[in-house]
Amino acid sequence: MPKKERKRLQVVISDEQDALLTRTAYELSSPERLISKSEVVRLAIEKIARELGEGENLEQYRSILDTDELTDD
Repeated sequence: MPKKERKRLQVVISDEQDALLTRTAYELSSPERLISKSEVVRLAIEKIARELGEGENLEQYRSILDTDELTDD
């Protein structure tokens, strides 16, 4: 069975954001299955898209994006 073709995206994140990804991956992992930081990012993308599609949390996401913590360098 052929592997799924995936697109690659490179982003620059802060040390704090990397620590959040690591902690989240650790918390979602279990002895039976380790969760990668990439899986956490994919999960977050799906969750955000689903919430926006349902009209939820739009203003909350906009306010987070307006903070200096998430600006592109």
